[in-house]
Amino acid sequence: MTVGLVLVSHSAKLAEGLAALAAQMAPDVRIVAAGGLPDGGIGTDYDEVVAAVQRADSGAGVVLLYDLGSAQMTAELAVETLSDPDSATVVDAPFVEGTVAAAVAAQGGANRSAVAHAAAAAGAPPELDAPADLDGESVVELTLKNDVGLHARPAALLARLVAGLDAEVTIALREHTAKANSVLALMSLGARQGDRIEVRATGEQAAEALNKVKELVESDFEVT
Repeated sequence: MTVGLVLVSHSAKLAEGLAALAAQMAPDVRIVAAGGLPDGGIGTDYDEVVAAVQRADSGAGVVLLYDLGSAQMTAELAVETLSDPDSATVVDAPFVEGTVAAAVAAQGGANRSAVAHAAAAAGAPPELDAPADLDGESVVELTLKNDVGLHARPAALLARLVAGLDAEVTIALREHTAKANSVLALMSLGARQGDRIEVRATGEQAAEALNKVKELVESDFEVT
């Protein structure tokens, strides 16, 4: 049972396209598009949003994201009139980046508050720091052989992989380092096919984390 997402947009095609994109990274999350007016026009429809929230809720609650200001009002009104308004949260986040971050967090089993936080945090610039040497840190170097490097889907798979482990994992490429549990930070590294990355981990499950990341990279991010 995972937190569901509702994408409230003035455009049905925009909401549906974003839902399809996010579903590639979070196949077990209910992501429901609520875009456009019943006649196919541009706008938001209260009844459609309410119905979308009901379809998205599997029991763990729902996070709603929106594209423009009036969509926010529609989303908030829909939540206020639910039989249990506390079961849903409208989050102020960048529509695309926030949806991706929220979907990956939900796929990893995060609760509604954590999913909303992940979406909101997507509006901040990704952390790209210089690598630092830490005591007790385990390190492995890996070469990316898959076609797209650490693009959207591979980055999401990697972030989901480390999310449930008791380890702090970072990925370094040349002079920059990104937290491995952040899809957007990983994508911002710009790691491409043929690049050699340095994976660092600390914590109780550091060794397990490195092994899992190594297996994922060496499988070319093919998850069965």
